[in-house]
Amino acid sequence: MDQVVNEAFALADRSAEAVRAQFALNHDSQHDVLVVLGSGWADAVGLLEDVSETPVQSINVADIPGFTRPSAIGHGGALKSITIGSTRVLLLTGRTHLYEGHGVHAVVHGVRVAHALGCKIALLTNGAGCLQKEWTIGEPVVIKDHINMTGHSPLTGDNPPTPHAGRFVDLTDAYNSSLRSLVRNVSPNINEAVYFGFHGPHFETPAEIRAIATLGADMVGMSTVLETIAARHLGMRVLALSLATNLAAGINPQPLSGEDVLQVGKESAQRVGTLLRDVLKQIDTTKATQFK
Repeated sequence: MDQVVNEAFALADRSAEAVRAQFALNHDSQHDVLVVLGSGWADAVGLLEDVSETPVQSINVADIPGFTRPSAIGHGGALKSITIGSTRVLLLTGRTHLYEGHGVHAVVHGVRVAHALGCKIALLTNGAGCLQKEWTIGEPVVIKDHINMTGHSPLTGDNPPTPHAGRFVDLTDAYNSSLRSLVRNVSPNINEAVYFGFHGPHFETPAEIRAIATLGADMVGMSTVLETIAARHLGMRVLALSLATNLAAGINPQPLSGEDVLQVGKESAQRVGTLLRDVLKQIDTTKATQFK
């Protein structure tokens, strides 16, 4: 048995126990949904906290085994517990990216910990470059599929330890169609996109953007795909929302910068926060019958 794989899953279990202890949870106090806030989404935290039905609890991720505080600009370093309606939400205010150099298991550690804490749904967000000129910068889109060109998978190595499923995970419905329908209930005109995941951290070249356009990409970024694979392996249903923060290289007449990405996120905070809140409320009304 691959020791690295075993250790990664064992570490997720230890992390979950540490979170239970710090949040004073027993094993019957399960969470329902993991929300990961990516680039451009951090300013939605306040709006979600304001509508929490229970007092917000928060842990610095650096105090949880297996987590490293994200180094990407604009990413927070907290794990929060909030309640939207009756839905218990684990909220990660930032993520670890593959390009930070901690390895693929660190990238998906939050997903595995959330699953160990009861989460059945992973709601992943990111900021991304847009290949569609007619789409509005500063507007969120729903990811309907992805192309993983990071060169990595969180399932590399031997089969995960029991009781987890084997490595060969079906990704046909990687982004759950029922959850995407819930988003359209909230925002009927929202666009759906194929997300192309690169390793990063550099932005793409115009030639790379032209190439992935021929492959069917609508959005391009440096996250999400590995977390989706890990979540689907664990049987979690995935919903992913991408904020169009800029036109992609070669389409955008201006040089690309991380600071501009964050500025678009700040300007869109009310919009994306309201969307997240309303989607979580929709999940709350349907989870009892649809998402067992």
